[in-house]
Amino acid sequence: MKKVSIRVAIVALVTLVLSLAGWAAGAGAASAGSTTTTKARKKSTTSRKVNESPAVTKKIVARRSRRRPRYVERFYTSSFADDVTSGDVTAGEDPVVRAAAIDALGNMNGTVVALDPSTGRILAMVNQRLALSEGAEPCSTIKLSVALAALSENVVNKETMVPLTRRTSMNLTHALAVSNNLYFETLGRRLGFDKVQYYARQFGLGELAGWNIDGEHLGTYPSQPLDAKLGGVGRMCSFGESISMTPLQLGALVGAIANGGTLYYLQHPLTSDALANFQPVIKRKLDIAPYLPDLMEGMSDAVSYGTARTVHYNFSEEQILGKTGTCSNNGTRFGWFASFANTQQGKIVTVVFLRGGRAVYGPKAAEIAGRMYRNLYDHSYFAGTTMRAPAAAGAQQ
Repeated sequence: MKKVSIRVAIVALVTLVLSLAGWAAGAGAASAGSTTTTKARKKSTTSRKVNESPAVTKKIVARRSRRRPRYVERFYTSSFADDVTSGDVTAGEDPVVRAAAIDALGNMNGTVVALDPSTGRILAMVNQRLALSEGAEPCSTIKLSVALAALSENVVNKETMVPLTRRTSMNLTHALAVSNNLYFETLGRRLGFDKVQYYARQFGLGELAGWNIDGEHLGTYPSQPLDAKLGGVGRMCSFGESISMTPLQLGALVGAIANGGTLYYLQHPLTSDALANFQPVIKRKLDIAPYLPDLMEGMSDAVSYGTARTVHYNFSEEQILGKTGTCSNNGTRFGWFASFANTQQGKIVTVVFLRGGRAVYGPKAAEIAGRMYRNLYDHSYFAGTTMRAPAAAGAQQ
């Protein structure tokens, strides 16, 4: 009887051991399968993020939009375009400058406007439909206007150290170079909205920049400050929020900086006859000449080591001074770069404006401008035989 009991116990023990072993093996296989599946999912997700084209991204976003509607706006505007030159009128443009701008812009969704700051003549306007549109938030390019206002009101000079935190402070030159938002928020609050608005309008914001340019839309400058809950005047002076600026308005302002203080109406000759009879038209004289060296040092450092150093990816033979801008509105990103080449033979102003998704930002616009300057240099545009000498100013309006 005892032998039978022992045998039964042994059989039961063996059965239990085998059952436990089988369960462990099954659990291990399931765990391995789960790990493999998780890895595969991660790999699939990573691959999709890397390899998505703009078209594929739009499809995925459209599917997700049923659950998260706000996600649609994020990539709604493509960073790229098939033919940005469609519909452009070019008979009165400089063919060398236009070719250089088209090549530099490539297939990016944007516009390039190049002008002669000594006359206000538009030498090339690539993607005229976008260039003449109502514009967009100026992002950090608004800091040029704010800096000139602060210098004009003796709020700062280029050496004034402005406290930003308990342990850090910064001067105007470095703040322009690295596009420090807190610095310009502080300037905006010190100036107050009335003075910020006054100088912005003096510099041409909120009014048409062109002289009888067909199709030009008006950028807007608000008559009231941004709500304090949204950042107030400080936010307006660091990001340009609530302001709409056009590439032509920014080009006219940078042209005035480049020529010493004359704000010209921009003109875009449409025919060879219009070009032959071209006469500059002055909008107003700006009393900014004493402050330009301080401003220009910051613009130069922006290209040397700051946010616009991407200019040097393609060009470093001539001095370039400029200011970048990057921001977004309703999911569409904007990238700005306004600059001028400072050569012994003359100056040329270039404004690059991009819009789209993640590929769009200010340093990318600066890179495009550098490529354009490289193209001009390679075609001896800065050699003195092509660039126009400053023309006599026409009647002031």
